Parts: sequence; structure tokens; C-alpha cells
Amino acid sequence: METSFNINQTSRTVLRNFLENHSLEQLNAIPEGFSNNLIWNIGHCIVVQQMLVYKLSDLPMMIYDEMADKYKRGSKPEHSVSQIEVNEMKALLFSTLEKTKKDFSEKLFQNYNEFTSMSGFTMKSATDAIEFNNYHEALHLGIMMQIRKFI
Repeated sequence: METSFNINQTSRTVLRNFLENHSLEQLNAIPEGFSNNLIWNIGHCIVVQQMLVYKLSDLPMMIYDEMADKYKRGSKPEHSVSQIEVNEMKALLFSTLEKTKKDFSEKLFQNYNEFTSMSGFTMKSATDAIEFNNYHEALHLGIMMQIRKFI
């Protein structure tokens, strides 16, 4: 699992770089032809990791319900995100990962509600979810790299 966590750490560092190297206006911009923006993709990555790993393990998530609703699958940006929200996301990028590593090492993930992703991958354990999450975040990083070209 060390490799999976290292991959996620790298992914989160790239996401943080988007937050640090783009203005609030750029983070909120939705280019023509896209249905979301940079900040939505970052929020979505945080939320999906929490839902896949914690919610499906019947454990409490580190995010609040409103955040889950705003960034879950099928949602779209409804308003411009404030700098306060950006700062919260920046903190959550790494605090959620650190807690997941800690909880995994302490063997907290005992139960898991099997789930099949839209791409057809079936997760049967938190380990599967952690590994699949890296694929999911890579997809969204690719989308973000495309969005970046148009803002």
C-alpha cells in the first residue's frame, strides 16, 4: 500500500499546485465546452476519496455533508468558490490522505460495501478503493490540464 499512498501524495501535490498557481477567478472559470472548473475537480477528488474509502466502509468522513453534495458525482459548479473554501480544500488535500494512511495502518477498515464505479471497476475493500482512487484522481488531473489551456 505504500506505493498507492505515495501515488496519492504525488497527485495531491499536483492538485495543490493548481490552487497555488491559479487565481480565484481562474479556479472558478468554466471554459466553453466544459461542464466544470478547476476548483470543482479538486473538491470532487477530495469528496470521492472520502466516499469511496470511508463512507463505503461505514466510517465517518472528514468532510461535511454540504461539501459532499456540492462535489459528488453528477454535481456541477453552482457558484463561485471563495478563498476561504479554497483554503479549506488545500488543507483537506493532505489531512484526508494522512488520516487515511493512519487509519489503514491501524486496521480501521474492517467492513466495506461493495461498489462498482461508472467505469466498471468493482471495489470489494478499502484497499481496492484506495487504489482505484488514484486512477480516478488521474482522470480528473487530465481534465484539469485541459481546462488550464482555456482559462
